[in-house]
Amino acid sequence: MTPTQPDWATYIGQMEQILGIDLDESRRAELRVQFTRMAALAAPLMAFPLDDRLEVAGVYKA
Repeated sequence: MTPTQPDWATYIGQMEQILGIDLDESRRAELRVQFTRMAALAAPLMAFPLDDRLEVAGVYKA
C-alpha cells in the first residue's frame, strides 16, 4: 500500500476557516513547506512495523 500525500493547501484553507484567521499567500506557501518537511520527518516512524501482539498504551483518565 502506497501512502498518499496530504493536500496541504486544502488543509491550510480549512484550518483558516475553522480558526477564523486570514493568511496571505506567502504565509500559506511557507506553511505548505513546513508541513511537507514535518511529514517527511515523520514518515520513517510511521512506517516502522509494530508487532500485532504489542500492548497498546492505556488511556489516561483524570
